[in-house]
Amino acid sequence: MISTFMGLETAKRGMNTAQSALYTTGNNVANANTEGYSRQRLNLVQTSAFPTVGMNSPLVAGQLGTGVAGETVQRIRDSFLDTQFRTQNNKIGYYGALSESLTKMEGIMNEPTDNGLQATMSKFWSSLQGLSANAENSGARSVVASTGQMVADTLNYYYNSLTNVQTDIGNQINVKESEINSLIQSIDRINSEISKVEPHGYIPNDLYDERDLLVDNLSKMVNIKVSHVIPTNYGKASDGAAGLYNIELVSEDGSSYQPPVNLVSVNETGRLGTAKAEVQYDQDSGAVSGVKFGNQLVEDISFSGEFAGIIKSYGYMENGEVKGIYPEMIENLNNMTAAFVKEFNYQHAQGHTLADIETETTDFFTMDDTNPAKSIKVNTEILNNSNLIRAGGDSGASGDNKNALKLAELKKLDFTQYQTYNSAEFTAKGLTGSFDSYYSGIIGQMGVDSQSALKDTANATTLASSVENNRQSVSSVSLDEEMTDMIKFQQAYNASARMVTMMDELLDKIINGMGLVGR
Repeated sequence: MISTFMGLETAKRGMNTAQSALYTTGNNVANANTEGYSRQRLNLVQTSAFPTVGMNSPLVAGQLGTGVAGETVQRIRDSFLDTQFRTQNNKIGYYGALSESLTKMEGIMNEPTDNGLQATMSKFWSSLQGLSANAENSGARSVVASTGQMVADTLNYYYNSLTNVQTDIGNQINVKESEINSLIQSIDRINSEISKVEPHGYIPNDLYDERDLLVDNLSKMVNIKVSHVIPTNYGKASDGAAGLYNIELVSEDGSSYQPPVNLVSVNETGRLGTAKAEVQYDQDSGAVSGVKFGNQLVEDISFSGEFAGIIKSYGYMENGEVKGIYPEMIENLNNMTAAFVKEFNYQHAQGHTLADIETETTDFFTMDDTNPAKSIKVNTEILNNSNLIRAGGDSGASGDNKNALKLAELKKLDFTQYQTYNSAEFTAKGLTGSFDSYYSGIIGQMGVDSQSALKDTANATTLASSVENNRQSVSSVSLDEEMTDMIKFQQAYNASARMVTMMDELLDKIINGMGLVGR
């Protein structure tokens, strides 16, 4: 037999469930602008029908529905889109770091402009041409000395500016190292909080959102692989529980390191701890020799992301050599400067001073072999007395310009034709072509690299934006949709409340209206 009050219970369940759905809708509306929030939905299920199946079940026409219940509050999230976004976000971090470093370098090198090294060298070569036409002219000699110092000052500026920016990038490495460690610790902390909630059958959606936002931020720093792990001793975990996150560091192509490097370690027994990132430096060069994660050293800087981009800009060790955007540019400047200074001084020493002045000064430029671009300058004695410039030939006459012509011809001379080096040394240093063509080459390569990094950043940003739009279309809050749901659940609540009123009228008839016949 059906209970007299069964209809009241069914209506009450409808009211309770509609009210819970309205609360969920209100939470969505309140968090419409909250970063990382995923909209939530109350999953509705029918309650068990009456009567239940059994030998002693009451004989009624058939099973009757007993109402509705809100089973779980589930966040709407697509894990595939999350993975896609993190892949592109990692590329944005990597190429963005490279692009920023190269843009700063382009600002320093300042080519092509009237103030760049190429323009300054052109003035220097022109001054030598002027000297060859007026070897005895003191004004022409002074112009050679002063433009030579301009060349030295420009190279000094390049070296100092590049090393200053490199130092700033080195400081960024320490900042990013701290950020990565902070994100790792935060993810592990949220894993811990989730592990205390899920075994009781609850689904901590807010903690999931907070953890996913942290993982998104970490994916920009380094390339990671996220695995969901539900421990075996997890109590009465709901089927909708996301479990704990195991975060593994992977290389640019997504392959695991051997052995695997887990930043946040989790297995079926629960949380195992975290791996703190610690940058290692080469004692001799100061370049990054690897990054230690926990007790495991990763020497191959292939984990992409902003962290790898900054390291590759600053300088890193590869097969015993220093590589990187700034170290390689500084090395190119030093090699180019050393070759030019040595050859120019060699040719300068072959000539004679004005009126064959007796002097031991033979070097036009001076420099420190350790850092030629940093230390190059015109010999102080020549700056004070331009007559010491050895422009003359063997005759020693005041109008003799033979050596000035040879000095001017260095502009066209190939590095491999310099008399102060041999081919093997040039090949080892990568010096090819003349001074001007070699410098144009490294500037051109810098421009190509910068444009490539900028284009790759733009492409990754476009793809990430597309994926993010798809992700937001699934997970973000639509106020129009929530308003529609609010009206729908409000009407459902009102209808269930009307059912209560109707049942009250029925019961009133039973209680107060029946059995009065004949009175």
